[in-house]
Amino acid sequence: MGNTIGKRISLARMRAGQKGKIVRVSGGHGLARRFEALGIRQGQEIKKISDQWMRGPVLLQHGHSQLALGFGMASKVLVEITGEDK
Repeated sequence: MGNTIGKRISLARMRAGQKGKIVRVSGGHGLARRFEALGIRQGQEIKKISDQWMRGPVLLQHGHSQLALGFGMASKVLVEITGEDK
């Protein structure tokens, strides 16, 4: 499987159980405001809980909250992998 720590990928491409730090959130002004309202911002530590097959919603945890994002929104979040649950 190989070591993925330090690798940067989109939130949509993370595997369930991986943890990471948000490096960048791309998109227009409206999308940036939406991410900010959801608490998704640069430097935030997150963990991907699950995703759905074929570009479905992505469930993630940040802090004590869980949040579901659409695949398109999750694709706009660049994450540096910091760990993984075994």
